[in-house]
Amino acid sequence: MRSFQKFCRVAFSPTVKNKRLLKDRFVNKTFLAFTLLSISMVVLIAIGLFYKSIPLLDSTSLSNLLLSSEWKPFKEAFGFYSFIVGTLWVTAISIIIALPLSLLTGIYLSEYAHVRVRKLVLPLIELLSGIPPVLYGVWGVLVIVPLIQDRIAPHFVEFTTGYSVLAGGVVLAIMIFPLIISIIIEVFDNIPQDLRNASLSLGATQWQTIKKVVLRKSFDGIIAAVVLAISRAFGETIAVLMVCGNLAQIPQTVFDSGYPLPALIANNYGEMMSIPMYDSALMFAALLLFVIIFLFNTISRVILYRIEKRNT
Repeated sequence: MRSFQKFCRVAFSPTVKNKRLLKDRFVNKTFLAFTLLSISMVVLIAIGLFYKSIPLLDSTSLSNLLLSSEWKPFKEAFGFYSFIVGTLWVTAISIIIALPLSLLTGIYLSEYAHVRVRKLVLPLIELLSGIPPVLYGVWGVLVIVPLIQDRIAPHFVEFTTGYSVLAGGVVLAIMIFPLIISIIIEVFDNIPQDLRNASLSLGATQWQTIKKVVLRKSFDGIIAAVVLAISRAFGETIAVLMVCGNLAQIPQTVFDSGYPLPALIANNYGEMMSIPMYDSALMFAALLLFVIIFLFNTISRVILYRIEKRNT
């Protein structure tokens, strides 16, 4: 008993207490510094890209850069409109393909599938996100491009090489498939089971419960999943580069070649030192991607915050 009292007197003495408070403050400030460092990296990237883009912005108006499709680097004509449209084509096609499949898969795994089936299928789906993008690109070149050229396109157009925004959209859809499914399942799991039981107790079928209760309650979460998938799709480079054709033109149909912004940067970065203003143009393309992805991520975070606030 005396030893315990002595320990308490030593542990809670003013000197020891002050040391503990100082250590706590030091740890607090250290963690704050690392947090600010992480945030500052994003700001520094944005500042660096903007700084490198200043020569191009000084020589040409922003509207001309965004709305012109003339791309002649040797004449210092840098119009990004065709690249922006190509990026939008590929991203839109990938979302149109991936969203219905992901939503139906998420509904099955969350509401219908047995626990054993879910534990077996989910790791296989998540395995898709671990495959290197270059393998998706090779698969797209060997399978998707010939399929479009020989089987699909002849029913709609006279000729196509198969290297098109459709091929890029298909490959990209498979790449974002695991991301959308994982978020949708997580959103479905956060819906209280009592809501499902209440609907079923009123005589609704399981599908009616899913359609009227689960999907309505998870609408914001599905939108957030789509926004995050769009952010991922915008930044994908290698796989899209290998199957899109990489022609600086505005695609008129899904069977035309396109040139997304990430592919532009990856293909031409090595040449930027030999052509005036080329380095600034590529940095401006990177800045465009950064701004677009940042905006979409911000939107998705706001939506997820609304969901968490509603559930609490």
